[in-house]
Amino acid sequence: MDLALGDQPAIVTAASAGLGYATALALAREGARVALCSRDLHRARDAAARIEQETGTPVLAYAADVADAEELRGFIDRASGDLGDLRILVCNAGGPPAGSFTSLTEADWATAYQLTLMSVVRSVQAALPHLRRSGGGRILSIVSSSVKRPLDNLTLSNAYRPAVQGLCKSLSVELAPDNIQVNCLAPGRILTERIQVLDEAAARKRGTTWQEVRARSEGEIPMRRLGTPDEFGRVAAFLCSGAASYVSGSTLLVDGGAVTSL
Repeated sequence: MDLALGDQPAIVTAASAGLGYATALALAREGARVALCSRDLHRARDAAARIEQETGTPVLAYAADVADAEELRGFIDRASGDLGDLRILVCNAGGPPAGSFTSLTEADWATAYQLTLMSVVRSVQAALPHLRRSGGGRILSIVSSSVKRPLDNLTLSNAYRPAVQGLCKSLSVELAPDNIQVNCLAPGRILTERIQVLDEAAARKRGTTWQEVRARSEGEIPMRRLGTPDEFGRVAAFLCSGAASYVSGSTLLVDGGAVTSL
């Protein structure tokens, strides 16, 4: 299938590792011209270099903290100018810290609000003029399977990820006349650094080992394994592509069948 992504200008936020990196890599493999950011410029440049080496497609790297309004907006404006256009925006951010409701402070809530929800709001605000000038495009927000089912010890994600999903549903209606499609992609347990951190946090809470936590979670997934970043990235690329030209306002799970609700 031709995803029609060749030479398409794309921005992926927080893409030096994990699901953001997997998405940037998948887009570059399909020929998209990608710009990515990380809080650490060295990490951003390293990620860009690795993608270039694998795909042969040049990738632009910038330093920007997605929780910082000025840095985020500046990144999107600079990257759009350097790309010469913008057709794809992928909103990604590191997940908020694990924790139960009673363990979280007001500062934790405020930090997660900026990181998880407002980073998407500001990314879309900054990208919208560029997308409109380009004649439309795609906005994809990477959320979590917590939008379908609350996850143990992830109270902040359970609260803010569904807010992002609601925002994207509203945007899919409001921006449709501008030829802009808006979707969410909800990973389950994909084998990234974030999963290792969460498994270790769960192990401390339960008084066990992360290996036991991992084995238990794999047993709860119908496919009996964790997903790979490449498997996630390929689905992200599809939703950003011309092959998904009539998909908008949707949330697609990449979770090996773990969420069993309709």
